[in-house]
Amino acid sequence: MKYFRIEKNNKPNLIINYSNNFGFNITEYSSYINTVEILSIEANSQNISRSEYINQFITNNSIKKIPLDKVIEKNKLLLPFIPDEVWAAGVTYKNSEFERKRESSTPDIYAKVYNAKRPEIFFKSTGSRLVAPNQKIGIRSDSKWNVPEAELAVILLNNEIFGYSIGNDMTSREIEGENPLYLTQAKIYDKSCSIGPCIIDAESISNYEKFNINCKIIRNEKTIFNAASSVKSMNKSIPYLIKWLKQSNTLPIKSAFLTGTGIVPPPEFTLLENDQISISINEIGTLNNSVIKV
Repeated sequence: MKYFRIEKNNKPNLIINYSNNFGFNITEYSSYINTVEILSIEANSQNISRSEYINQFITNNSIKKIPLDKVIEKNKLLLPFIPDEVWAAGVTYKNSEFERKRESSTPDIYAKVYNAKRPEIFFKSTGSRLVAPNQKIGIRSDSKWNVPEAELAVILLNNEIFGYSIGNDMTSREIEGENPLYLTQAKIYDKSCSIGPCIIDAESISNYEKFNINCKIIRNEKTIFNAASSVKSMNKSIPYLIKWLKQSNTLPIKSAFLTGTGIVPPPEFTLLENDQISISINEIGTLNNSVIKV
């Protein structure tokens, strides 16, 4: 089961994607159900799973099977979820450790983080600052070396894993490489994070390690970067990372957690304005954004 949010008639609508890429607009049947949080509350009130709730809803409302693309049509895709806080982990893949060591004036700290019991966890964004799918994502105007970071995003509701999405943790490698204490400036700035295009329900996923991530960058209609990684290559499990995220840190009801990247473009690469970034994860979909200087 997957969930999209669209803007229709100037209002947010929740789209349910079920059964071999069919979908329906649940908001058109129940106008108050326009977020996954409300959907979850409705299922919990009946003491049934979200999948059971949706299947009952389909039966009770005699909903016909319509292809998902026809349900979404040309409506604007919204953020599938608006968390109060977005957190992120760093150096969770070997490739990330290697590239960070190569960019940094103090490379040994990244090896220590990669091998340490305590993971690197940092605050990334608020929901109001997130960039929606198909919207422009930012590169810093005071940096000459900017890259996307393609990541699996964990969606947390009431501190429990609700589902998974795709995240783009934009980063200035120049600023972080100059001094590790500049991490927040390298990571947190206008339009520096995007999540989407949808959420796949955790109830539909038996093993998150089966997720494979691909990042493709197109410039002037030509692919200039294309690479992939697998979530199973992470050196720490998602439950382990989330345990540390919650340590002495009270999360809001709605939060998102980016789990790090195993895809790092080579040192000679930097993003430019109007580049097109496409991040794909099997079973979830593709998050598309174009680049703007901020």
